Order: sequence, then structure tokens, then C-alpha cells
Amino acid sequence: MRCPFCDSDDTRVIDTRRNERGVRRRRVCQSCDQRFSTMERPVLNTPLVVKRDDQREEFSREKLLVGLRTACARRPVSADDLERLVDRVEHAICQMGRMEVPSHVVGDLTIKELKELDPVSYVRYAIVYLGLEDLEAVRSEIDRLLEESKESTKEA
Repeated sequence: MRCPFCDSDDTRVIDTRRNERGVRRRRVCQSCDQRFSTMERPVLNTPLVVKRDDQREEFSREKLLVGLRTACARRPVSADDLERLVDRVEHAICQMGRMEVPSHVVGDLTIKELKELDPVSYVRYAIVYLGLEDLEAVRSEIDRLLEESKESTKEA
């Protein structure tokens, strides 16, 4: 492993921890004494995502994270929460065992997870994903969310 500070190959592992996302290794550079962490996670063969216009592209964790970070801006949602959400979506599409997955499947999985994580971020994401084009459409989605919230409160 190359040191990100001095580009030396002379690094060693000083600590290893496993978590649900993979293996985190704490390393130290023998040349410059800087410490850094690396994450190792399995390389999965994710299916291609088929867009509405029939274009196909690789599933991109980063692309999904960027959209989620935008939806969750200035909200009490941690980076770890978003990483776990993307992990669950990626795992779900890999479990399907298909070579190609329609983009709406990825979007549906994401919006379902986001709805449970933070309702305000869900509305922000839904405005783009569901194509809520006017205030009435946004209002009806919020009203539906509020109704679901009341029903789940009554059941508890």
C-alpha cells in the first residue's frame, strides 16, 4: 500500500478491524511516520443499470451517494447512515442475481430506505426521483407521509 502523503511503498498495518462494510486497516508509513486508514471491501459484480432511454451503465456507489448527500444536506443524517443505506441498496441489487437492473429498481430501493431514515430528506429526493413538478404534487406527497406517520403511531 502506498502512503498517500509521501508515495512510499514502505507502510505497515498497525490495527485491523472488521465491520459490516469490510475491513478497516490503520497503517503507518515507515518513511514519513504519517498514519492513515484504508477500507477493504469485497469487489462485487454489480449488475448494469438500465436507464429509461435504454442506456446501460455500471452501478455507481458514488453517484448514489452524491444524490443522497444533496437530499440530506443540513439534515441530521450522518455519513455512516448514508454509507449503510447505499450498502443495503447495493446488496439488494446484487442479491437479485441479474446481469441488468432497471434504474427504477435502484431508485425504488433507495427511496424506501431514505423514507425510513429521514422524512424531510425523502421529500427532497422524491421531488427529483418521482418528478413532483408542482407544489400540489409535493403537498400531496407530504400529506401521504403525514397520514402514514399517524397510522404507524396509532399501531405502536
